[in-house]
Amino acid sequence: MLFVELQVVIDNGIIELTLSNPEGIVTGVRYNGVDNLMEILNKEDNRGYWDLVWSEQAGVGIFDVIRGTDFKVIKEDESQVEVSFIRKWDSSQKGSLVPLNIDKRFIVIRGSSGFYTYAIYEHLEAWPDFNMAETRVAFKLRKDKFHYMAIADNRQRIMPMPDDRTAGRCQQLAYPEAVDDKYQYSCDDKDNKVHGWISSDPPIGFWQITPSDEFRTGGPTKQNLMSHVGPTTLAMFISAHYSGEDLVPKFQKGEYWKKVFGPVFMYLNSTLEETDPHMLWEDAKSQMKIEVESWPYSFPLSEDYQKSEQRGSISGRLLVRDRYINENDQYATSGYIGLALPGEAGSWQRECKGYQFWTKIEENGLFTINNVLTGDYSLYAWVPGFIGDFKYETTITITSGSNISLGDLIYQPPRDGPTLWEIGYPDRSAFEFYVPDPNPIYINKLYVNHPDRFRQYGLWERYADLYPDSDLVYTIGVSDYKKDWFFAQVTRFDSMTRKLVLLTSQQASLEGTTQ
Repeated sequence: MLFVELQVVIDNGIIELTLSNPEGIVTGVRYNGVDNLMEILNKEDNRGYWDLVWSEQAGVGIFDVIRGTDFKVIKEDESQVEVSFIRKWDSSQKGSLVPLNIDKRFIVIRGSSGFYTYAIYEHLEAWPDFNMAETRVAFKLRKDKFHYMAIADNRQRIMPMPDDRTAGRCQQLAYPEAVDDKYQYSCDDKDNKVHGWISSDPPIGFWQITPSDEFRTGGPTKQNLMSHVGPTTLAMFISAHYSGEDLVPKFQKGEYWKKVFGPVFMYLNSTLEETDPHMLWEDAKSQMKIEVESWPYSFPLSEDYQKSEQRGSISGRLLVRDRYINENDQYATSGYIGLALPGEAGSWQRECKGYQFWTKIEENGLFTINNVLTGDYSLYAWVPGFIGDFKYETTITITSGSNISLGDLIYQPPRDGPTLWEIGYPDRSAFEFYVPDPNPIYINKLYVNHPDRFRQYGLWERYADLYPDSDLVYTIGVSDYKKDWFFAQVTRFDSMTRKLVLLTSQQASLEGTTQ
């Protein structure tokens, strides 16, 4: 059921979604007897929203909560409601709004315990240059109810609240961005499928489910933010976190660009009585699998969102040829292979305008990449245990309904001779190296004896503590990289450097250049 006045209210009997009209801001979510799961103490435009950070070239970043100016009902019947909030750009807005046409969509389906959202961004050739450092969807939940956060089977805890940041209850850290420890709860995009929050009274879960990585930038190993103190949950699409300028898309006058971000699914679940929060987490994981298996969805109505029959697939087998290790070709077991915009080997890590499609290679070297959007791509891969990047020599064109079989592909890692020595294992991670214990005053108990113990705050300072007089020395044949090689290459802070960094961070915060 759809009601439209100053607010747009969509009710399927399970959830009631309220959006401002014509802005398209999520002001309320009613579920399981709770009038609003969004933070009612926040202003209405600071509850559930799409946003971006953009700049004119060489300009200061501008934070923009995307507010529609025109509202349209795309579909309304007993099975589905889809609504659109559009913001169009013209030359009179130059310098004040990002030069994009933006169409935000929300979908509620009969019998579904949640809602979907996606957006279409478009830049026309005649429009000016700009950079876009970030775009995402953010939801800020009621802090009086949502206290337990779950982002993985082994990464769950009762979280601090925003009130814990107030004077007398917290300590200022080295960088303003560390105020809410959100960087401790990041993960690789390939693992970023479901995360969210649980309320204990009543027992309700609010989950953000991302069924596909295709619209996120930087490939499967790109780190992104998830849920964090707020209680906040994010769906990140473009982000310079952990990468910097390389993953800030830069658009030029004369360049046409259009991209669909999402849909992502905001899933709500509950139990009849207070119980172990893991039950809600397990149910959310089950729902995530349903969403992944349903991708690409059949119900979004934008013509820019390609359905399954409009897409194509590619398959083959990747082998590794390294005669210094094995006389025979080896299966590229546990490697990752994917399609991204054409470029040189490894360029997928810096690609931030197009779509990417990745899969993990099977034990026998076989791979299939399904549901690929039409277009031209390069095929890239990397294999744990071997250095370098694979790139297939020919550009691959995906057409609707195509099923391309490449047969056997051979990756020959770069070599000038046999391996004399190595430190670590080439797998695009630092898990095998030495991670020190954190300073006790900064410890996050979640990461004690945890595989992700490297996420503890302030570990960069431990380097100087452990090696106060000189940098570490690794002796081949004697040293053990698990104990003798620091997991990150960091600078050594002396007292003067520490003061300079703190002053610089404080000045940047005053000037509004940090987000």
